Amino acid sequence: MLSLRFPISFENALITPFKPRPSSFQSPTVQSLPRRSSSLSLPRATTAGVVLKEEDRELSNNRFAPRGDFPPDGEPLPAGLQRELMPRHVAVIMDGNVRWERRRGLPAGSGHEAGARSLRELVELCWKWGIRVLTVFAFSYDNWVRPQVEVDFLMNLFEKMTGSEIDSFARDGIRISVIGDLSKLPNSLQKLISDAEDRTKGNFRLHLIVAVSYSGKYDIVQACKSISQKVKDGLIQVDDINESFIEQELETNCTEFPYPDLLIRTSGELRVSNFLLWQLAYAEFFFVSALWPDFGKAEFVEALISFQQRQRRYGGRDF
Repeated sequence: MLSLRFPISFENALITPFKPRPSSFQSPTVQSLPRRSSSLSLPRATTAGVVLKEEDRELSNNRFAPRGDFPPDGEPLPAGLQRELMPRHVAVIMDGNVRWERRRGLPAGSGHEAGARSLRELVELCWKWGIRVLTVFAFSYDNWVRPQVEVDFLMNLFEKMTGSEIDSFARDGIRISVIGDLSKLPNSLQKLISDAEDRTKGNFRLHLIVAVSYSGKYDIVQACKSISQKVKDGLIQVDDINESFIEQELETNCTEFPYPDLLIRTSGELRVSNFLLWQLAYAEFFFVSALWPDFGKAEFVEALISFQQRQRRYGGRDF
């Protein structure tokens, strides 16, 4: 995955050593992909201008804070985790599939298939433990420069995932959304994504957001273009533009909680690779050396424990 390099503070970042999981490789079953809904009309926007009310500001700030949402039929949390400190929104950069298969001498594509199994397991854990939103970086816009054989394999895998998992997701109350520039995807995949989104749009147990052909820079640029058009059309004034306006035009406008509390990246890389650049402003980072197909329950629990031990000040100070 091509990436955007930037300075990272290691004060709140934890790099954990690689801990291999037992290799019981099977053909994975994984999830489906949806399509980004059309751009939301801006709430509170009028030709007379917009004032960000104090209660709106409080709501926006609360979206950064974890909450102990826990379904009554959910699985008890593992030892060391506190229900009231669970993150609402977890984002994951799933990195290391190709390295995983090469280290094992497996055929091309085996790593992506094994990674699909890890993704399905993570979805189940978030569903059981009351995490409200899971956003995964499945395919970067920058990944289109990869060999065509690999790109074609991934597109076919996405279609297979969509078809094989949609029934269980609909039954389990999982809502699916896909964000990114979907115009480059095969038409058949675009239709599957649209159908999956429509079928699950009324689900609320877990919101699974899949970033496909996504770029954080692109996300911000398209938001700026949308807002500029509203100014041009006289719907809003330049002075009306604030963070709330931009948030409503980003592709994560599909969720109630657009700001990840926790970002996890596998494979030992220490960068965000052009992923959710605006939305990660106050996210806690957790870097793990395990390659994505080796990331499972133990590694996820370790990331959550690390998150719960941190002090989140949002620019403030502890007295």
